[in-house]
Amino acid sequence: MAGIMGRKLQAKLADAMSKRSHFSREEVDRLLTMYSALTVGGTRLDRNKFRDVLHNTFDMTDDILMDRVFRAFDKDMDSFLSQEEWVLGLSVFLKGTLEERVAYCFDVYDMNSDGYISREEMFQMLKNSMVKQTTEEDPDEGIKDIVELVLKKMDHDHDNRLSMDDFMKSVKEEDLLLEAFGPCLPDTKYREKFLSDLEAGNVDIDVSQAKS
Repeated sequence: MAGIMGRKLQAKLADAMSKRSHFSREEVDRLLTMYSALTVGGTRLDRNKFRDVLHNTFDMTDDILMDRVFRAFDKDMDSFLSQEEWVLGLSVFLKGTLEERVAYCFDVYDMNSDGYISREEMFQMLKNSMVKQTTEEDPDEGIKDIVELVLKKMDHDHDNRLSMDDFMKSVKEEDLLLEAFGPCLPDTKYREKFLSDLEAGNVDIDVSQAKS
């Protein structure tokens, strides 16, 4: 009886969330089945489990950005993802409109959630992604130069920081700027594989712990 009630509840939830996302009712139902697999035994979908999904399924490896992606999904900021946050977050992550993806990336990059991407935030994110790739002993000066170039190109109102409006205008002018401060959306290859599996009904998901 509990199983039947659970399926009925999931079907009702899938129907409601399909109207609020870019997924079909069947796709939402499968995403909810994935969520159940991730939270088996009554556990909740926390940052570490979500990080494992990002690493194992989408090959994301940057700890700082993965943490920021989690925070962008976690709308009520309770340090866990609900079924709704899981589905609606993936809707933008995998199928979002340009406007939705811009808002999501801005949210990821606005590290202190004050509504702006500051020089310091740009520097920290660029340093985090570039230090791994550079052989310079002190790459800070080069990163500061990049920050100045980014501000010159994207800071439309010239207040030495990026507002959502600055970011939106810049990305609409040059879409490559969407992930200017580090990759926070899935690579096309992994995105298409996930969506193909989802459409085909393959709801298996690697829940093993990602290696640091």
